[in-house]
Amino acid sequence: MSNRSAADQIAFRYRTTDSATGVTRHTAKRIAERLGVDETQAIHMALYTLAVKLLPQYEADEGALTDEQLHQIRQRVPQGKKRSVRTSLFEVESA
Repeated sequence: MSNRSAADQIAFRYRTTDSATGVTRHTAKRIAERLGVDETQAIHMALYTLAVKLLPQYEADEGALTDEQLHQIRQRVPQGKKRSVRTSLFEVESA
């Protein structure tokens, strides 16, 4: 038996047709079957996928570096000519 209160649960209503804003129970059952889980687990997996895609996965930092922090970095990193690195995934044949 679960110790969840009514406040920990929501009413979930399937749509009458599949659309970008919801799915039918038939579709949910097919998804769950394909994933090898029950409908509730399939819903949780879908919500988790959206959470990872849409929500930050890290704590917000304090914003941009200060001028003092940039100065400290420049002091510690050798300054000089800007260099770039070029690489190729393919051999280039000379004509």
